[in-house]
Amino acid sequence: MEFKQVLIVRTDLEMGKGKISAQCAHASVLAFEKVQQKHAEWINEWKKNGMEKIVLKVDSKKELLEWFERLKKKFPTVLIKDAGRTQIAPGEPTCIGVGPAPENEIDEHTKELKLL
Repeated sequence: MEFKQVLIVRTDLEMGKGKISAQCAHASVLAFEKVQQKHAEWINEWKKNGMEKIVLKVDSKKELLEWFERLKKKFPTVLIKDAGRTQIAPGEPTCIGVGPAPENEIDEHTKELKLL
């Protein structure tokens, strides 16, 4: 079975590339830690196969929060809120991290989203 991690980023915040990268890194690490607590075997398989990640986009805070609520029922999922040190207001949700989780399952639930 193949595994992958999905990161979903808000585009309405117009974050710079570096800011997006930092927010995705936060989401990736925290989602990894969450999976490690419940599904350590998923981590091993994910690492063996190259630690696949995909970055998708949503257009608004409302949409990001809706996706978070939907996906956290199915997969280990984290919501990242900015610390407010640079471009974004403190506490503003910027992205979510999902998995790693079984690729076929995660694709089934995120297939309508577009790549960033």
